[in-house]
Amino acid sequence: MKLAEALAIRKDKQKKIEQLKSRVLNNVRIQEGDIPSENPAELMGEMDACLKDLFALIFKINKTNMNTVSEGRTVTEMMAERDVLSMRVTALRDIFNKASESQDRYSRSEIKLVTTIDIKALGKQIDELSKRLRELDMKIQALNFTTELIE
Repeated sequence: MKLAEALAIRKDKQKKIEQLKSRVLNNVRIQEGDIPSENPAELMGEMDACLKDLFALIFKINKTNMNTVSEGRTVTEMMAERDVLSMRVTALRDIFNKASESQDRYSRSEIKLVTTIDIKALGKQIDELSKRLRELDMKIQALNFTTELIE
């Protein structure tokens, strides 16, 4: 099984667990004298089995990511860099947007706000980091489709 397939299965398992949890919650309290539409104990057993499967799958995915090396770095290192780059780009975009806000002044006596950073340089930095982020993400995705999951 390829790593990409395992990641898709992981996502499906996580959705199924959420659905099972929701179904349990819908059946744990009912009106006195009624019967639940589904047996909560059976649903919880099914949820527990899915959680066990998910644990094993996550372990294999993490093991594969730690042992898959590309350009001298593990996939885990590349994912950490991608996460931090994404956070950096998001933060810089928020700063850029705040610094770029226009100000409406109705008279000269109103307080004038000025920007304290170089917006043009910040925009260029955001573009460069965004490009790096896209390229890194594409490398990770390519590895996901070519790497066999370690059992």
